[in-house]
Amino acid sequence: MRRGRNKLTKQAFAVVVDGQTEYWYLQMLKQNEPNILFDITPKILQKKNIDQQYELVIALSEQEYDKVFWIVDLDVFLKEEREKKSNSSSLQKFLAYYKSLSKNQKVVVIVNNPCLEYWFLLHFRKTTKVFAACADAEKEVSQHLKDYEKTEKFFKKSNNDIYKQLKPYLKTAISHATALGNFDTQAYNRAMCEMPLLLEPVYIDNK
Repeated sequence: MRRGRNKLTKQAFAVVVDGQTEYWYLQMLKQNEPNILFDITPKILQKKNIDQQYELVIALSEQEYDKVFWIVDLDVFLKEEREKKSNSSSLQKFLAYYKSLSKNQKVVVIVNNPCLEYWFLLHFRKTTKVFAACADAEKEVSQHLKDYEKTEKFFKKSNNDIYKQLKPYLKTAISHATALGNFDTQAYNRAMCEMPLLLEPVYIDNK
């Protein structure tokens, strides 16, 4: 039986991610924000596909988590869609899953287009630029984060990890990302970053 919660009890959030970048970032968030009023448990699938991610989200939503977040990067899906590699593309599957999950009050789907690096970039400047590939966004991020590289060593650097470097600009990033609006299944090619759905409570707790 779930115990009654009071205002000092941390909520439990599970976060399903599709890449190491998101996983490392969330690990550093947890490490640097021990006093926030929720606990984040990142979940990553090895050799995953869109169906397996969806199944994990559903399974976690049936457990004792207060919320389940699913962070999705659209760049790979859009590339596959452009190349028309199959009749039933991952993008079309995701759009169907997105609509289905919108009815589940415990699940929050977070869409980034092209990828998490867009969120990093929004810490430094406001933009609506559409990047065809995540690598293009990474190049712009590297102009603001010295020696940026997509490695565990960089993300978890002692006393200067990725979250610690970005935290001073968190309010700015939330404002820039929110200005992009919400994900629209009818306009999925737009630049998009919905990370504030998860990160805004962190900023509020630190005010």
